[in-house]
Amino acid sequence: MHNHPVKNLRICVTEKCNLKCFFCHSEWNPASNYSLEPREISRIVEVASSLGINGVKITGGEPLLRNDIVEIVKMISPLTKEVSLVTNGILLEDYASDLKNAGLSRVNVNLPSLIPSKYRNITGGGDIDKVFNGINAAIEADLTPLKINMVVLKGVNDDEVEEMMDYACSIGAILQLIELQPIPGDKQVFENFHMSLREFERLLESKSIIKTLNNTGQRNIYIIPKSSDKAVVEIVSPVGNSNFCSKCSKLRVTCDGRLKPCLLRNDNLISILELVRSEEYFEALKEKFIEAIAMKEPYWKNNESLKAGSISRVT
Repeated sequence: MHNHPVKNLRICVTEKCNLKCFFCHSEWNPASNYSLEPREISRIVEVASSLGINGVKITGGEPLLRNDIVEIVKMISPLTKEVSLVTNGILLEDYASDLKNAGLSRVNVNLPSLIPSKYRNITGGGDIDKVFNGINAAIEADLTPLKINMVVLKGVNDDEVEEMMDYACSIGAILQLIELQPIPGDKQVFENFHMSLREFERLLESKSIIKTLNNTGQRNIYIIPKSSDKAVVEIVSPVGNSNFCSKCSKLRVTCDGRLKPCLLRNDNLISILELVRSEEYFEALKEKFIEAIAMKEPYWKNNESLKAGSISRVT
């Protein structure tokens, strides 16, 4: 049983992506050919808000591949306290201003490397200049505090953490160092590239002037003095971490309309697609949310070590 209050809803709006990152844990359903319509997403957010869920994060795939993404944000932003979005940044320059005007609060930008050739290799051909342009446009549009998501990959980009801190500091962004999660069906990627973030944490702790926790108590946040400013670094280290799991405040919605209590499980999904299409949706959908929240429990218990192949297909 999970007793931590659910305050955040992550809605996957598309399975499509314009990059091919080899480490991607795929917060979407690759078997699905359906994506929720704006009205359906709006109804889901309306019901979630009635239950005290006051933050919505739009995810994918790559959300900016939807040509109605501005419409989606415009429809849901009046219904909740904050709407944010995770993007690879490739298309962000084109959308930043319109998204802000539609009610988007801030963005997280996935950036695994600052080196153009390495970025291309990691992402399967991505153009890092488009990402930098997108980040600059987002800051200009005040989609802040902007967060840089850096998944740390052993032997690939673990030597860039200091440079990424400097870059994030220089643009006033928060750097999230993210531990690689297991990829279902491809344990080789995890075995080859996973590394614990404890070493980085020890280094940050020795340099920091302030160490605190995020608002759920899951993540350590370090404030590091730099020559002209301060770097803010957040550690996202969930693998085998029962404290991280037990304080999870998120509920997910898949792009084909299913409530997903846990990122790492697929055996307890609750379909809500027919309900959100019905004109008498509100109370029945509310009951499904309550059911899904009651099903939440820590995936990692008692700081278990990872069991290879133990994780279902992540969506």
